[in-house]
Amino acid sequence: MAKLIIDAMGGDNGSKAVVEAIISYLNKKPDTLFTVVGKKEELEDLKDKTTIIDARDVVPMEAGALEVMRAKESSMYKALALYKEGGYDGVASCGSTGAFLSLATIILKNIPGIKRSALVAPFPTKIKNKHVIVLDAGASNENSPEEMVQFAIMGRYYYQAVYDKAEPSVYLLSNGVEEHKGSPNGKEAYKLLKEKNLPWFKGNIEARYVCNGDADVVVTDGYTGNIFVKSSEGMAKLVGGMTKSIFKKNFFSKLGYLFVRNGVKEMAEMMDYRSTGGALFLGINGNVMKIHGNADSYCFESGIKCLDKLVQGRVTDKIKEALKNE
Repeated sequence: MAKLIIDAMGGDNGSKAVVEAIISYLNKKPDTLFTVVGKKEELEDLKDKTTIIDARDVVPMEAGALEVMRAKESSMYKALALYKEGGYDGVASCGSTGAFLSLATIILKNIPGIKRSALVAPFPTKIKNKHVIVLDAGASNENSPEEMVQFAIMGRYYYQAVYDKAEPSVYLLSNGVEEHKGSPNGKEAYKLLKEKNLPWFKGNIEARYVCNGDADVVVTDGYTGNIFVKSSEGMAKLVGGMTKSIFKKNFFSKLGYLFVRNGVKEMAEMMDYRSTGGALFLGINGNVMKIHGNADSYCFESGIKCLDKLVQGRVTDKIKEALKNE
């Protein structure tokens, strides 16, 4: 049984999407205990199903670290402060990514020994029901080689816990598979990982092969990772829209759709970024989930499901244990 705190404010679709997501999730897992932070009048449908904490303010998308820390009446601040008090397993928000990361880092701190946290973004692959994770997906704009090495270690334990694979394969995102390819920091990270003689480090991988099913964990700096994530999401939407247009072109294309619609539906589900919900701040001393800012109820529910899985998999605890042996 998981005890989760949800910041219901700050998303593009308002509290309504969050309320619908929680109700749907409770229908499937009624033993989950939710504490929801937001404007109580917008959470009326949850009053007999969850604990509600009233919060009137929303952290602005462009808020800096100092402004975020002063916003003590915001739903985001209250959610993280409540989580720090203890007794909860995880916290989630679809508010400002920068603000959420700043607050989580200040209030909860990083795991001892971790230089910087990373956003972990799961992606589908051409192998059914298999995912590859990319980190950092945008928690920072710049990362040192040493930080990228830590991303590789954290990503490996994340994949083991969430996807139940004993020996995940870890790659560095690069512009070529050769050892001498990559950015200056990427090449140095490659050198450091190679020197550690880690059997699970498989070298470089190009962006076009990330989703072919060979890689389990792909490590990069936050700037490159964020571009990769958003480009992939945009391409998925483009392909989906083009596919729909093709089948709507004329009578014969519509007729053809009847024969392939199951396959098209399966492909659409595999490429739907909403199915993962969001990304974990890996390296923060706690289970902190950033859900997509434009999440609808389906997407938000997917984020809750992922957070619950991270809690059950004890990802943060396993990273702490691993670092003691590094």
